[in-house]
Amino acid sequence: MSMPEVTAPAPKQSLATQLLRFRRGPWEWLATIVIALGVIMLMQPFSLFLYGWSFATIIVGTVMFTIVSHFPE
Repeated sequence: MSMPEVTAPAPKQSLATQLLRFRRGPWEWLATIVIALGVIMLMQPFSLFLYGWSFATIIVGTVMFTIVSHFPE
């Protein structure tokens, strides 16, 4: 008669670990929304401030999308 193996309970994951486990889908949506927001900022005729920050917003969204595309599905 053999003894059953005793396994320790899995340690609780920290919030940072849980955030890193996000899958590609939600992050791609967020990056797409940031890019679309930048395009809207670029095309609006009301605010020079929004127009000035539109290119930076589009770049941030594009870099974010590039990074997120390497996340697991």
